[in-house]
Amino acid sequence: MTDADHVVLLDDEGRAIGTAPKSSVHGTDTALHLAFSCHVVNPEGQVLVTRRALDKKTWPGVWSNSFCGHPRPAEPVLTAVHRRAEFELGLKLTDIELALPLFRYRATDANGIVEHEVCPVYTALTYDEPVLNPLEVVDARWVDPAELAASLETTPWAFSPWLVLQAQQLHLFDTVAQRRRAS
Repeated sequence: MTDADHVVLLDDEGRAIGTAPKSSVHGTDTALHLAFSCHVVNPEGQVLVTRRALDKKTWPGVWSNSFCGHPRPAEPVLTAVHRRAEFELGLKLTDIELALPLFRYRATDANGIVEHEVCPVYTALTYDEPVLNPLEVVDARWVDPAELAASLETTPWAFSPWLVLQAQQLHLFDTVAQRRRAS
């Protein structure tokens, strides 16, 4: 997103109530807004985790899910998922599925910046290797879902809070990986 990009603001029931510049929504009193997360797997059933760029406003340098983003006003969420996959990681996605349509969270990072999002969670398959956009991602790894689950349980502080919460609801990715291996 550029500084001119806007995000969709939401009321407590998750209904759109307006827009705001993206640069203004993440602060110490962040308004509820629309976002999305995506967990990408490869044909071997590994899940892609990424380390957020060091100059990100929230959770810089923290390991997280494959990628996240914000749909622009009037942009379909799936269009935004494809756009961000290409922008952040140079990935083409297939088999995109909505895994957690109602995921919602509020978390505060060490700098006092708040994430407050209704954040549908998607899973997707790629045959590509990531090409990192250094403005967004400083590292990426394909990992076994069971190993990721173990790390999330033993060192949750090393990961973004939304990844930890999503993994709990996604059964720690094991069903995603098993389904991908079977297809």
